[in-house]
Amino acid sequence: MNNTTDTSAPISNFTNCHSGILKRLTALDELPALLAPAARARQIAEESLEFFREAIFEHHLEEERELFPAVIASAQPGEELERVKAITKRLTEEHRMVEALWKRLEKGLKQVSKGHSTDLDIGEVQRLVTEYTAHARYEEAEFLPLSEQILGRNSNHMAALGLSLHMRHAKPVAAYI
Repeated sequence: MNNTTDTSAPISNFTNCHSGILKRLTALDELPALLAPAARARQIAEESLEFFREAIFEHHLEEERELFPAVIASAQPGEELERVKAITKRLTEEHRMVEALWKRLEKGLKQVSKGHSTDLDIGEVQRLVTEYTAHARYEEAEFLPLSEQILGRNSNHMAALGLSLHMRHAKPVAAYI
């Protein structure tokens, strides 16, 4: 509110005051439209924090401990084996790069999930999405069909991989005495 009061025109003082009030109310009227995107940002950040640690890191671990060694062990020596080794090396390097990107973003995402202001690097978020999308597409187009072909030559190899993955996901059963 304006602290200078024009004593010769008291009515205009009320008009000026109303102008200031209406300006603030117009700004306040924007708030409902901004709350939904802010709530969505918190939700996305919270779900991403949980998902990345529980799903993506675990997914990388399974590929590197189970799938990659199984395909390498079953690949035919020579060109096929060298191709598999080159692809798994690339995929593993991409895993580390994406995980490093994630670690740089994690603190800012925690702040967003709590509704706090943050210096979250939007460019890094976009880079993470772009890099992982390219990684997944490459793996889907190149490595997984090759893995299917290599492991499919011997049903025991495919069954061993399936059992290994099952055992990693199975919940331990308590022994009854």
